[in-house]
Amino acid sequence: MFIKKNVDKWNQYQHNPTNDPDETAERFITLVDDLSYAKTFYPRSKVTRWINSIAANIYQSIYKNKKEKYSRVFTFWKYELPLLFKKYHRLLLFTFLLFSLFVAIGVFSSVKDESFIRGVLGDRYVDMTEDNIAKGDPFGVYKSDNPFTMFVQIAMNNTFVSLLMVMGGILVGFGTIYAMWQNGLMLGCFQYMFFAKGLGLQSILVIWVHGTLEILSIVVAATAGLVITQGILFPGTFSRVDSFKRGVKDALKIMIVLVPVFILASFFESYVTHLMSNTFDTQKNSGLPIWGSVVILSVSLFFIVWYFVIYPIRLHKNGYHIQKNGVLKIPVATA
Repeated sequence: MFIKKNVDKWNQYQHNPTNDPDETAERFITLVDDLSYAKTFYPRSKVTRWINSIAANIYQSIYKNKKEKYSRVFTFWKYELPLLFKKYHRLLLFTFLLFSLFVAIGVFSSVKDESFIRGVLGDRYVDMTEDNIAKGDPFGVYKSDNPFTMFVQIAMNNTFVSLLMVMGGILVGFGTIYAMWQNGLMLGCFQYMFFAKGLGLQSILVIWVHGTLEILSIVVAATAGLVITQGILFPGTFSRVDSFKRGVKDALKIMIVLVPVFILASFFESYVTHLMSNTFDTQKNSGLPIWGSVVILSVSLFFIVWYFVIYPIRLHKNGYHIQKNGVLKIPVATA
């Protein structure tokens, strides 16, 4: 009886939109009332989802032309990017596990043969690090007379490496995976080098102040590259060209969020890591307190996990999603 009484009205609202603002408002209020009733008595009904979709379309028609300062930027960062990450969560997990495997290979190879470290990092870098350790300044590599110059160079290098990973997706993923292989081996060897010298905990407190954001962002950048690969290999219902274009578009959106993250990681490495290296310098022993490193490291890890994993899942569960035409779908709140 509920459907029979209202189905003509719902069809009219859906297929015959009006430009009259008063009529639009009246329709929206009526639909919200119907939706509240339907959700109360028929929460799992297809009709309930249908009414919600009609109400949502009217809601968007009311607010899509509302001029609000920075509204588009706000929506992009708050909804579109997180929902894009939700779309590629499985690919993100695969990339993280693959990168972790490469790091583990670097560690395992270093344990079996320490000369492997020199083959990956180079004799010059290893000799310099060993000299610093002998002098009681194990993390002296992070010290620079001009932190700002170091900041600019690191930011540019991280951005360049990320772009290579993304563009490597065009080569059916081989370029991206090769870049992951190189960086994973370097990280594994680099980290093992300090653990082998009994400086494992200190290295975590110093290196991962910036490394938490930097390394996890590299994993996200590699995911963006594999998004392009997925668009090429698995076009689904789209033509291969259209699927490739969609993959490139999504990958570039992902790269947008990495720019400020890399800038922040470069700032940490140039200024904060520099202070932390003084903390474990036996000659100075004056720098950032250990609790400061723990706070920065924990907050960085929480941000990455929350924004890329937890928050997108929460948005999706609350009914937010990106439609096939790229339009953000916002659920209608009901009493």
